[in-house]
Amino acid sequence: MTIISSSSAQSKIHGLYAITDPSLIPSAHLFSAVQYAILGGASIIQYRNKQATKTTQLHEAQQLRQLCKQHHVCFIINDDPQLAKQVAADGVHVGKEDGKIADARKQLGPSAIIGVSCYNQLKNAQQAISQGADYVAFGRFYPSQTKPLAIQADISLLTLAKKTLNVPIVAIGGINRDNAENLIQNGADSVAVIHDLFHNNQEIYHTAKQYQNLFL
Repeated sequence: MTIISSSSAQSKIHGLYAITDPSLIPSAHLFSAVQYAILGGASIIQYRNKQATKTTQLHEAQQLRQLCKQHHVCFIINDDPQLAKQVAADGVHVGKEDGKIADARKQLGPSAIIGVSCYNQLKNAQQAISQGADYVAFGRFYPSQTKPLAIQADISLLTLAKKTLNVPIVAIGGINRDNAENLIQNGADSVAVIHDLFHNNQEIYHTAKQYQNLFL
């Protein structure tokens, strides 16, 4: 069975998917770090900062939304449809818990991009898409410094998902410049990167460029 996404995710979710992490990027450097990632070629930015106050989240998300809009880059909010609506983000990324997709769609409307974490299960992706998800994310594929206890996924899952699902597929978890190409060759439309991209503020631009070159 092939499931088709009707949203703009088909064209927007492709290439380097950069995810912010407050443990790697101090608030004072967030804007510049993301700007370097975008200039280097990141095509999707996900804002994730569950540690900050609501006021700080709103301020940071507004700044990044304007930056992404200026550069025509897709801007996604992690797990907070309300914040995504407040800043007019392109969409939201949620877990697979029941009701989250429907809640996000109700708040954000039909044109919003909704991504869902599906871990290591194709059936999770099929269910998510049937509930309205526009892209799915699988992983972790490699040991992750951000989430060391995350569920392990096999690369063969990407190949199967690519044959079965007609929505963008994102790979996440322990991705670096040495292993990203293998994921792309096996079916990933996009690779989500945190640590390898943002751990060194002086190298963000060049690192992003190396990732994006893998998709050319």
